[in-house]
Amino acid sequence: MASAFSEEDFSCPVCCEIFKDPVVLHCSHSVCKVCLQLFWEKKGSRECPVCRRKSSMEIPPLNLVLKNLCETFLQDRSQRSSSESETVCSLHSEKLKLFCLDDQQPVCLVCRDSRKHTNHKFCPIDEAVTDCKEKLKTALKPLQEKLKIFEDCKLNWSQTAEHIKIQAEHTEHQIKKEFEKLYQFLRDEEAARISALREEEEQKSQMMKEKIEKLNRDMSSLSDTIRATEEEMRAEDVLFLQNYKNSVERTLCTLQDSEELSGALIHVTKHLANLKFRVWEKMQDTVQYKLQDHSEKNSVHTAASRGAFRNTDPCDLTSGQPEVWENMQDTVQYKEAAAKGSQPKRPRHINYEAKAKACEKTVSVMQHVIKRTITYAKEAAGPDRRPSPAELELRMVQSKADIEDPEITVNAVVL
Repeated sequence: MASAFSEEDFSCPVCCEIFKDPVVLHCSHSVCKVCLQLFWEKKGSRECPVCRRKSSMEIPPLNLVLKNLCETFLQDRSQRSSSESETVCSLHSEKLKLFCLDDQQPVCLVCRDSRKHTNHKFCPIDEAVTDCKEKLKTALKPLQEKLKIFEDCKLNWSQTAEHIKIQAEHTEHQIKKEFEKLYQFLRDEEAARISALREEEEQKSQMMKEKIEKLNRDMSSLSDTIRATEEEMRAEDVLFLQNYKNSVERTLCTLQDSEELSGALIHVTKHLANLKFRVWEKMQDTVQYKLQDHSEKNSVHTAASRGAFRNTDPCDLTSGQPEVWENMQDTVQYKEAAAKGSQPKRPRHINYEAKAKACEKTVSVMQHVIKRTITYAKEAAGPDRRPSPAELELRMVQSKADIEDPEITVNAVVL
């Protein structure tokens, strides 16, 4: 819009330059703010520099519209001057009409005849523009193709990043699901074992209740016999002698002595011995081993789908995990060689020395615990009688903590 006006349209009537902070008077004339202040100070009165009309405003308002037009006009003029300077030779101020093919730059007619461009080849500007654009188009094709490859790669990687998130969420869900199965198995196993313990507790408690009731009846019968006999002993002599024969027969007790308790206590060892191992061994029936092929993208193949892992008869030695099958083969070869009398090659992955030491250590610890149990039972029973099976069982239960006592274990190994 500013390009439709001339420089005179944006010139101050006082300084004849482009308006700077123009203000507008009541007469609609515009003047630079600084120029108006200087004019009023010089004249000694506030009047318009153009029409001489008096103004009652000490500070006239700023003409924002005219200010914006002046700034736009100055910008357009600076752009035109810069573009004109680019199309003019910087050495001879002539218009650039030719293109030097040797120096690859536009030149004027004077530059063509100068010593600097002697024996150089030239062509018109329009022809040079066409040729250079064609060359740039050819040079841009590999870049555009590479950019297309990068865009496709970015799209693929973005999809991969999203898929990673989905995979992580799905895998987390599966992990929680699998662990929930294990938790449920352990809860069921715990409930079953506690139920078995409660059943044994109820059975043995009922047995003890029946024994105690029978013992109470026997004690009551003996008490009655003792009380009746004592009353007859306090009777008169003749009467006492008359009933003496009956009293003697009454004192002949036909009740049997209380039998020693055997197996009355809870079979703690049955419930706790190797509990973790037995639960783990039972858990193996619910666990399936899957062999994952990481070389195939975004797919999981079990060994069963490739025939390397099959749910077949447990007696089939060719089924199962590959490394387990190798260990079984080694064991069979070891037994065959030993049967033939040759020096057998020990199976792989089996440390026999460590196993032998562990067995010796376990036996020595158990012997020490049994010895201590018998000693405890004898001390509790006293020197005059042998400990009952119930006392031995009780002392064995009390000595259970000795198996896990490091000090006891060390002493047992020394034995």
